[in-house]
Amino acid sequence: MKENLKALFTGCLTVPNLLSLIRILLIPVFGVLFYNGEALWAVVVLVLSGLTDLFDGKIARRFNQISELGKILDPVADKLTQITIAVVIFLVLDKSQDPTMQWFKWVFLFFLFKELVMILGGAVMLAIGLRPGAAEIYGKVATFVFYGVMVVVLAFGPEIGALCEWFTLPTPVMIVLVIISALLTFVALLSYLPSTFRQFKERKHKSEEK
Repeated sequence: MKENLKALFTGCLTVPNLLSLIRILLIPVFGVLFYNGEALWAVVVLVLSGLTDLFDGKIARRFNQISELGKILDPVADKLTQITIAVVIFLVLDKSQDPTMQWFKWVFLFFLFKELVMILGGAVMLAIGLRPGAAEIYGKVATFVFYGVMVVVLAFGPEIGALCEWFTLPTPVMIVLVIISALLTFVALLSYLPSTFRQFKERKHKSEEK
């Protein structure tokens, strides 16, 4: 355990890890601002969060600042951010009197479900000595689209948007954008299965050899 912790925190004082930590700290700020009606400031915070997500990976690769802690912090920050966004929008839409919004709100719980599955699955794998798979291109694309769609929804979505007095996104357009994001998220979830099954298969093969 001591050796694992030492390996985890070796070389952890990096700019990418600081950006991931900032992203985690911005999560409650976003949630409180948006739920208290400060939607515009919440969108600003979300944009800042998305920028930290964009730059931490680029900096890590460009300056060779990839660390074991960073491999954990980055996906944790992503998952907590996406969970918070999904829950907050669900709670806001739950107050709507529009029947369309009342059924549409359930789509956001899919994002919550996906992240909970990833967190629980990752915890189980770590508990039995396996390493959760790194984000594939599908996961990166899904995360990028998710951030983009949610910024648009939070800025211009009917009954949600902070900037609706200037422009309101047509409801069908908002629904289509969110469903596209949900479909990409589902594809991203499926993309982790081959690596996961392979690790379990290799573990089983090693056990049989013993």
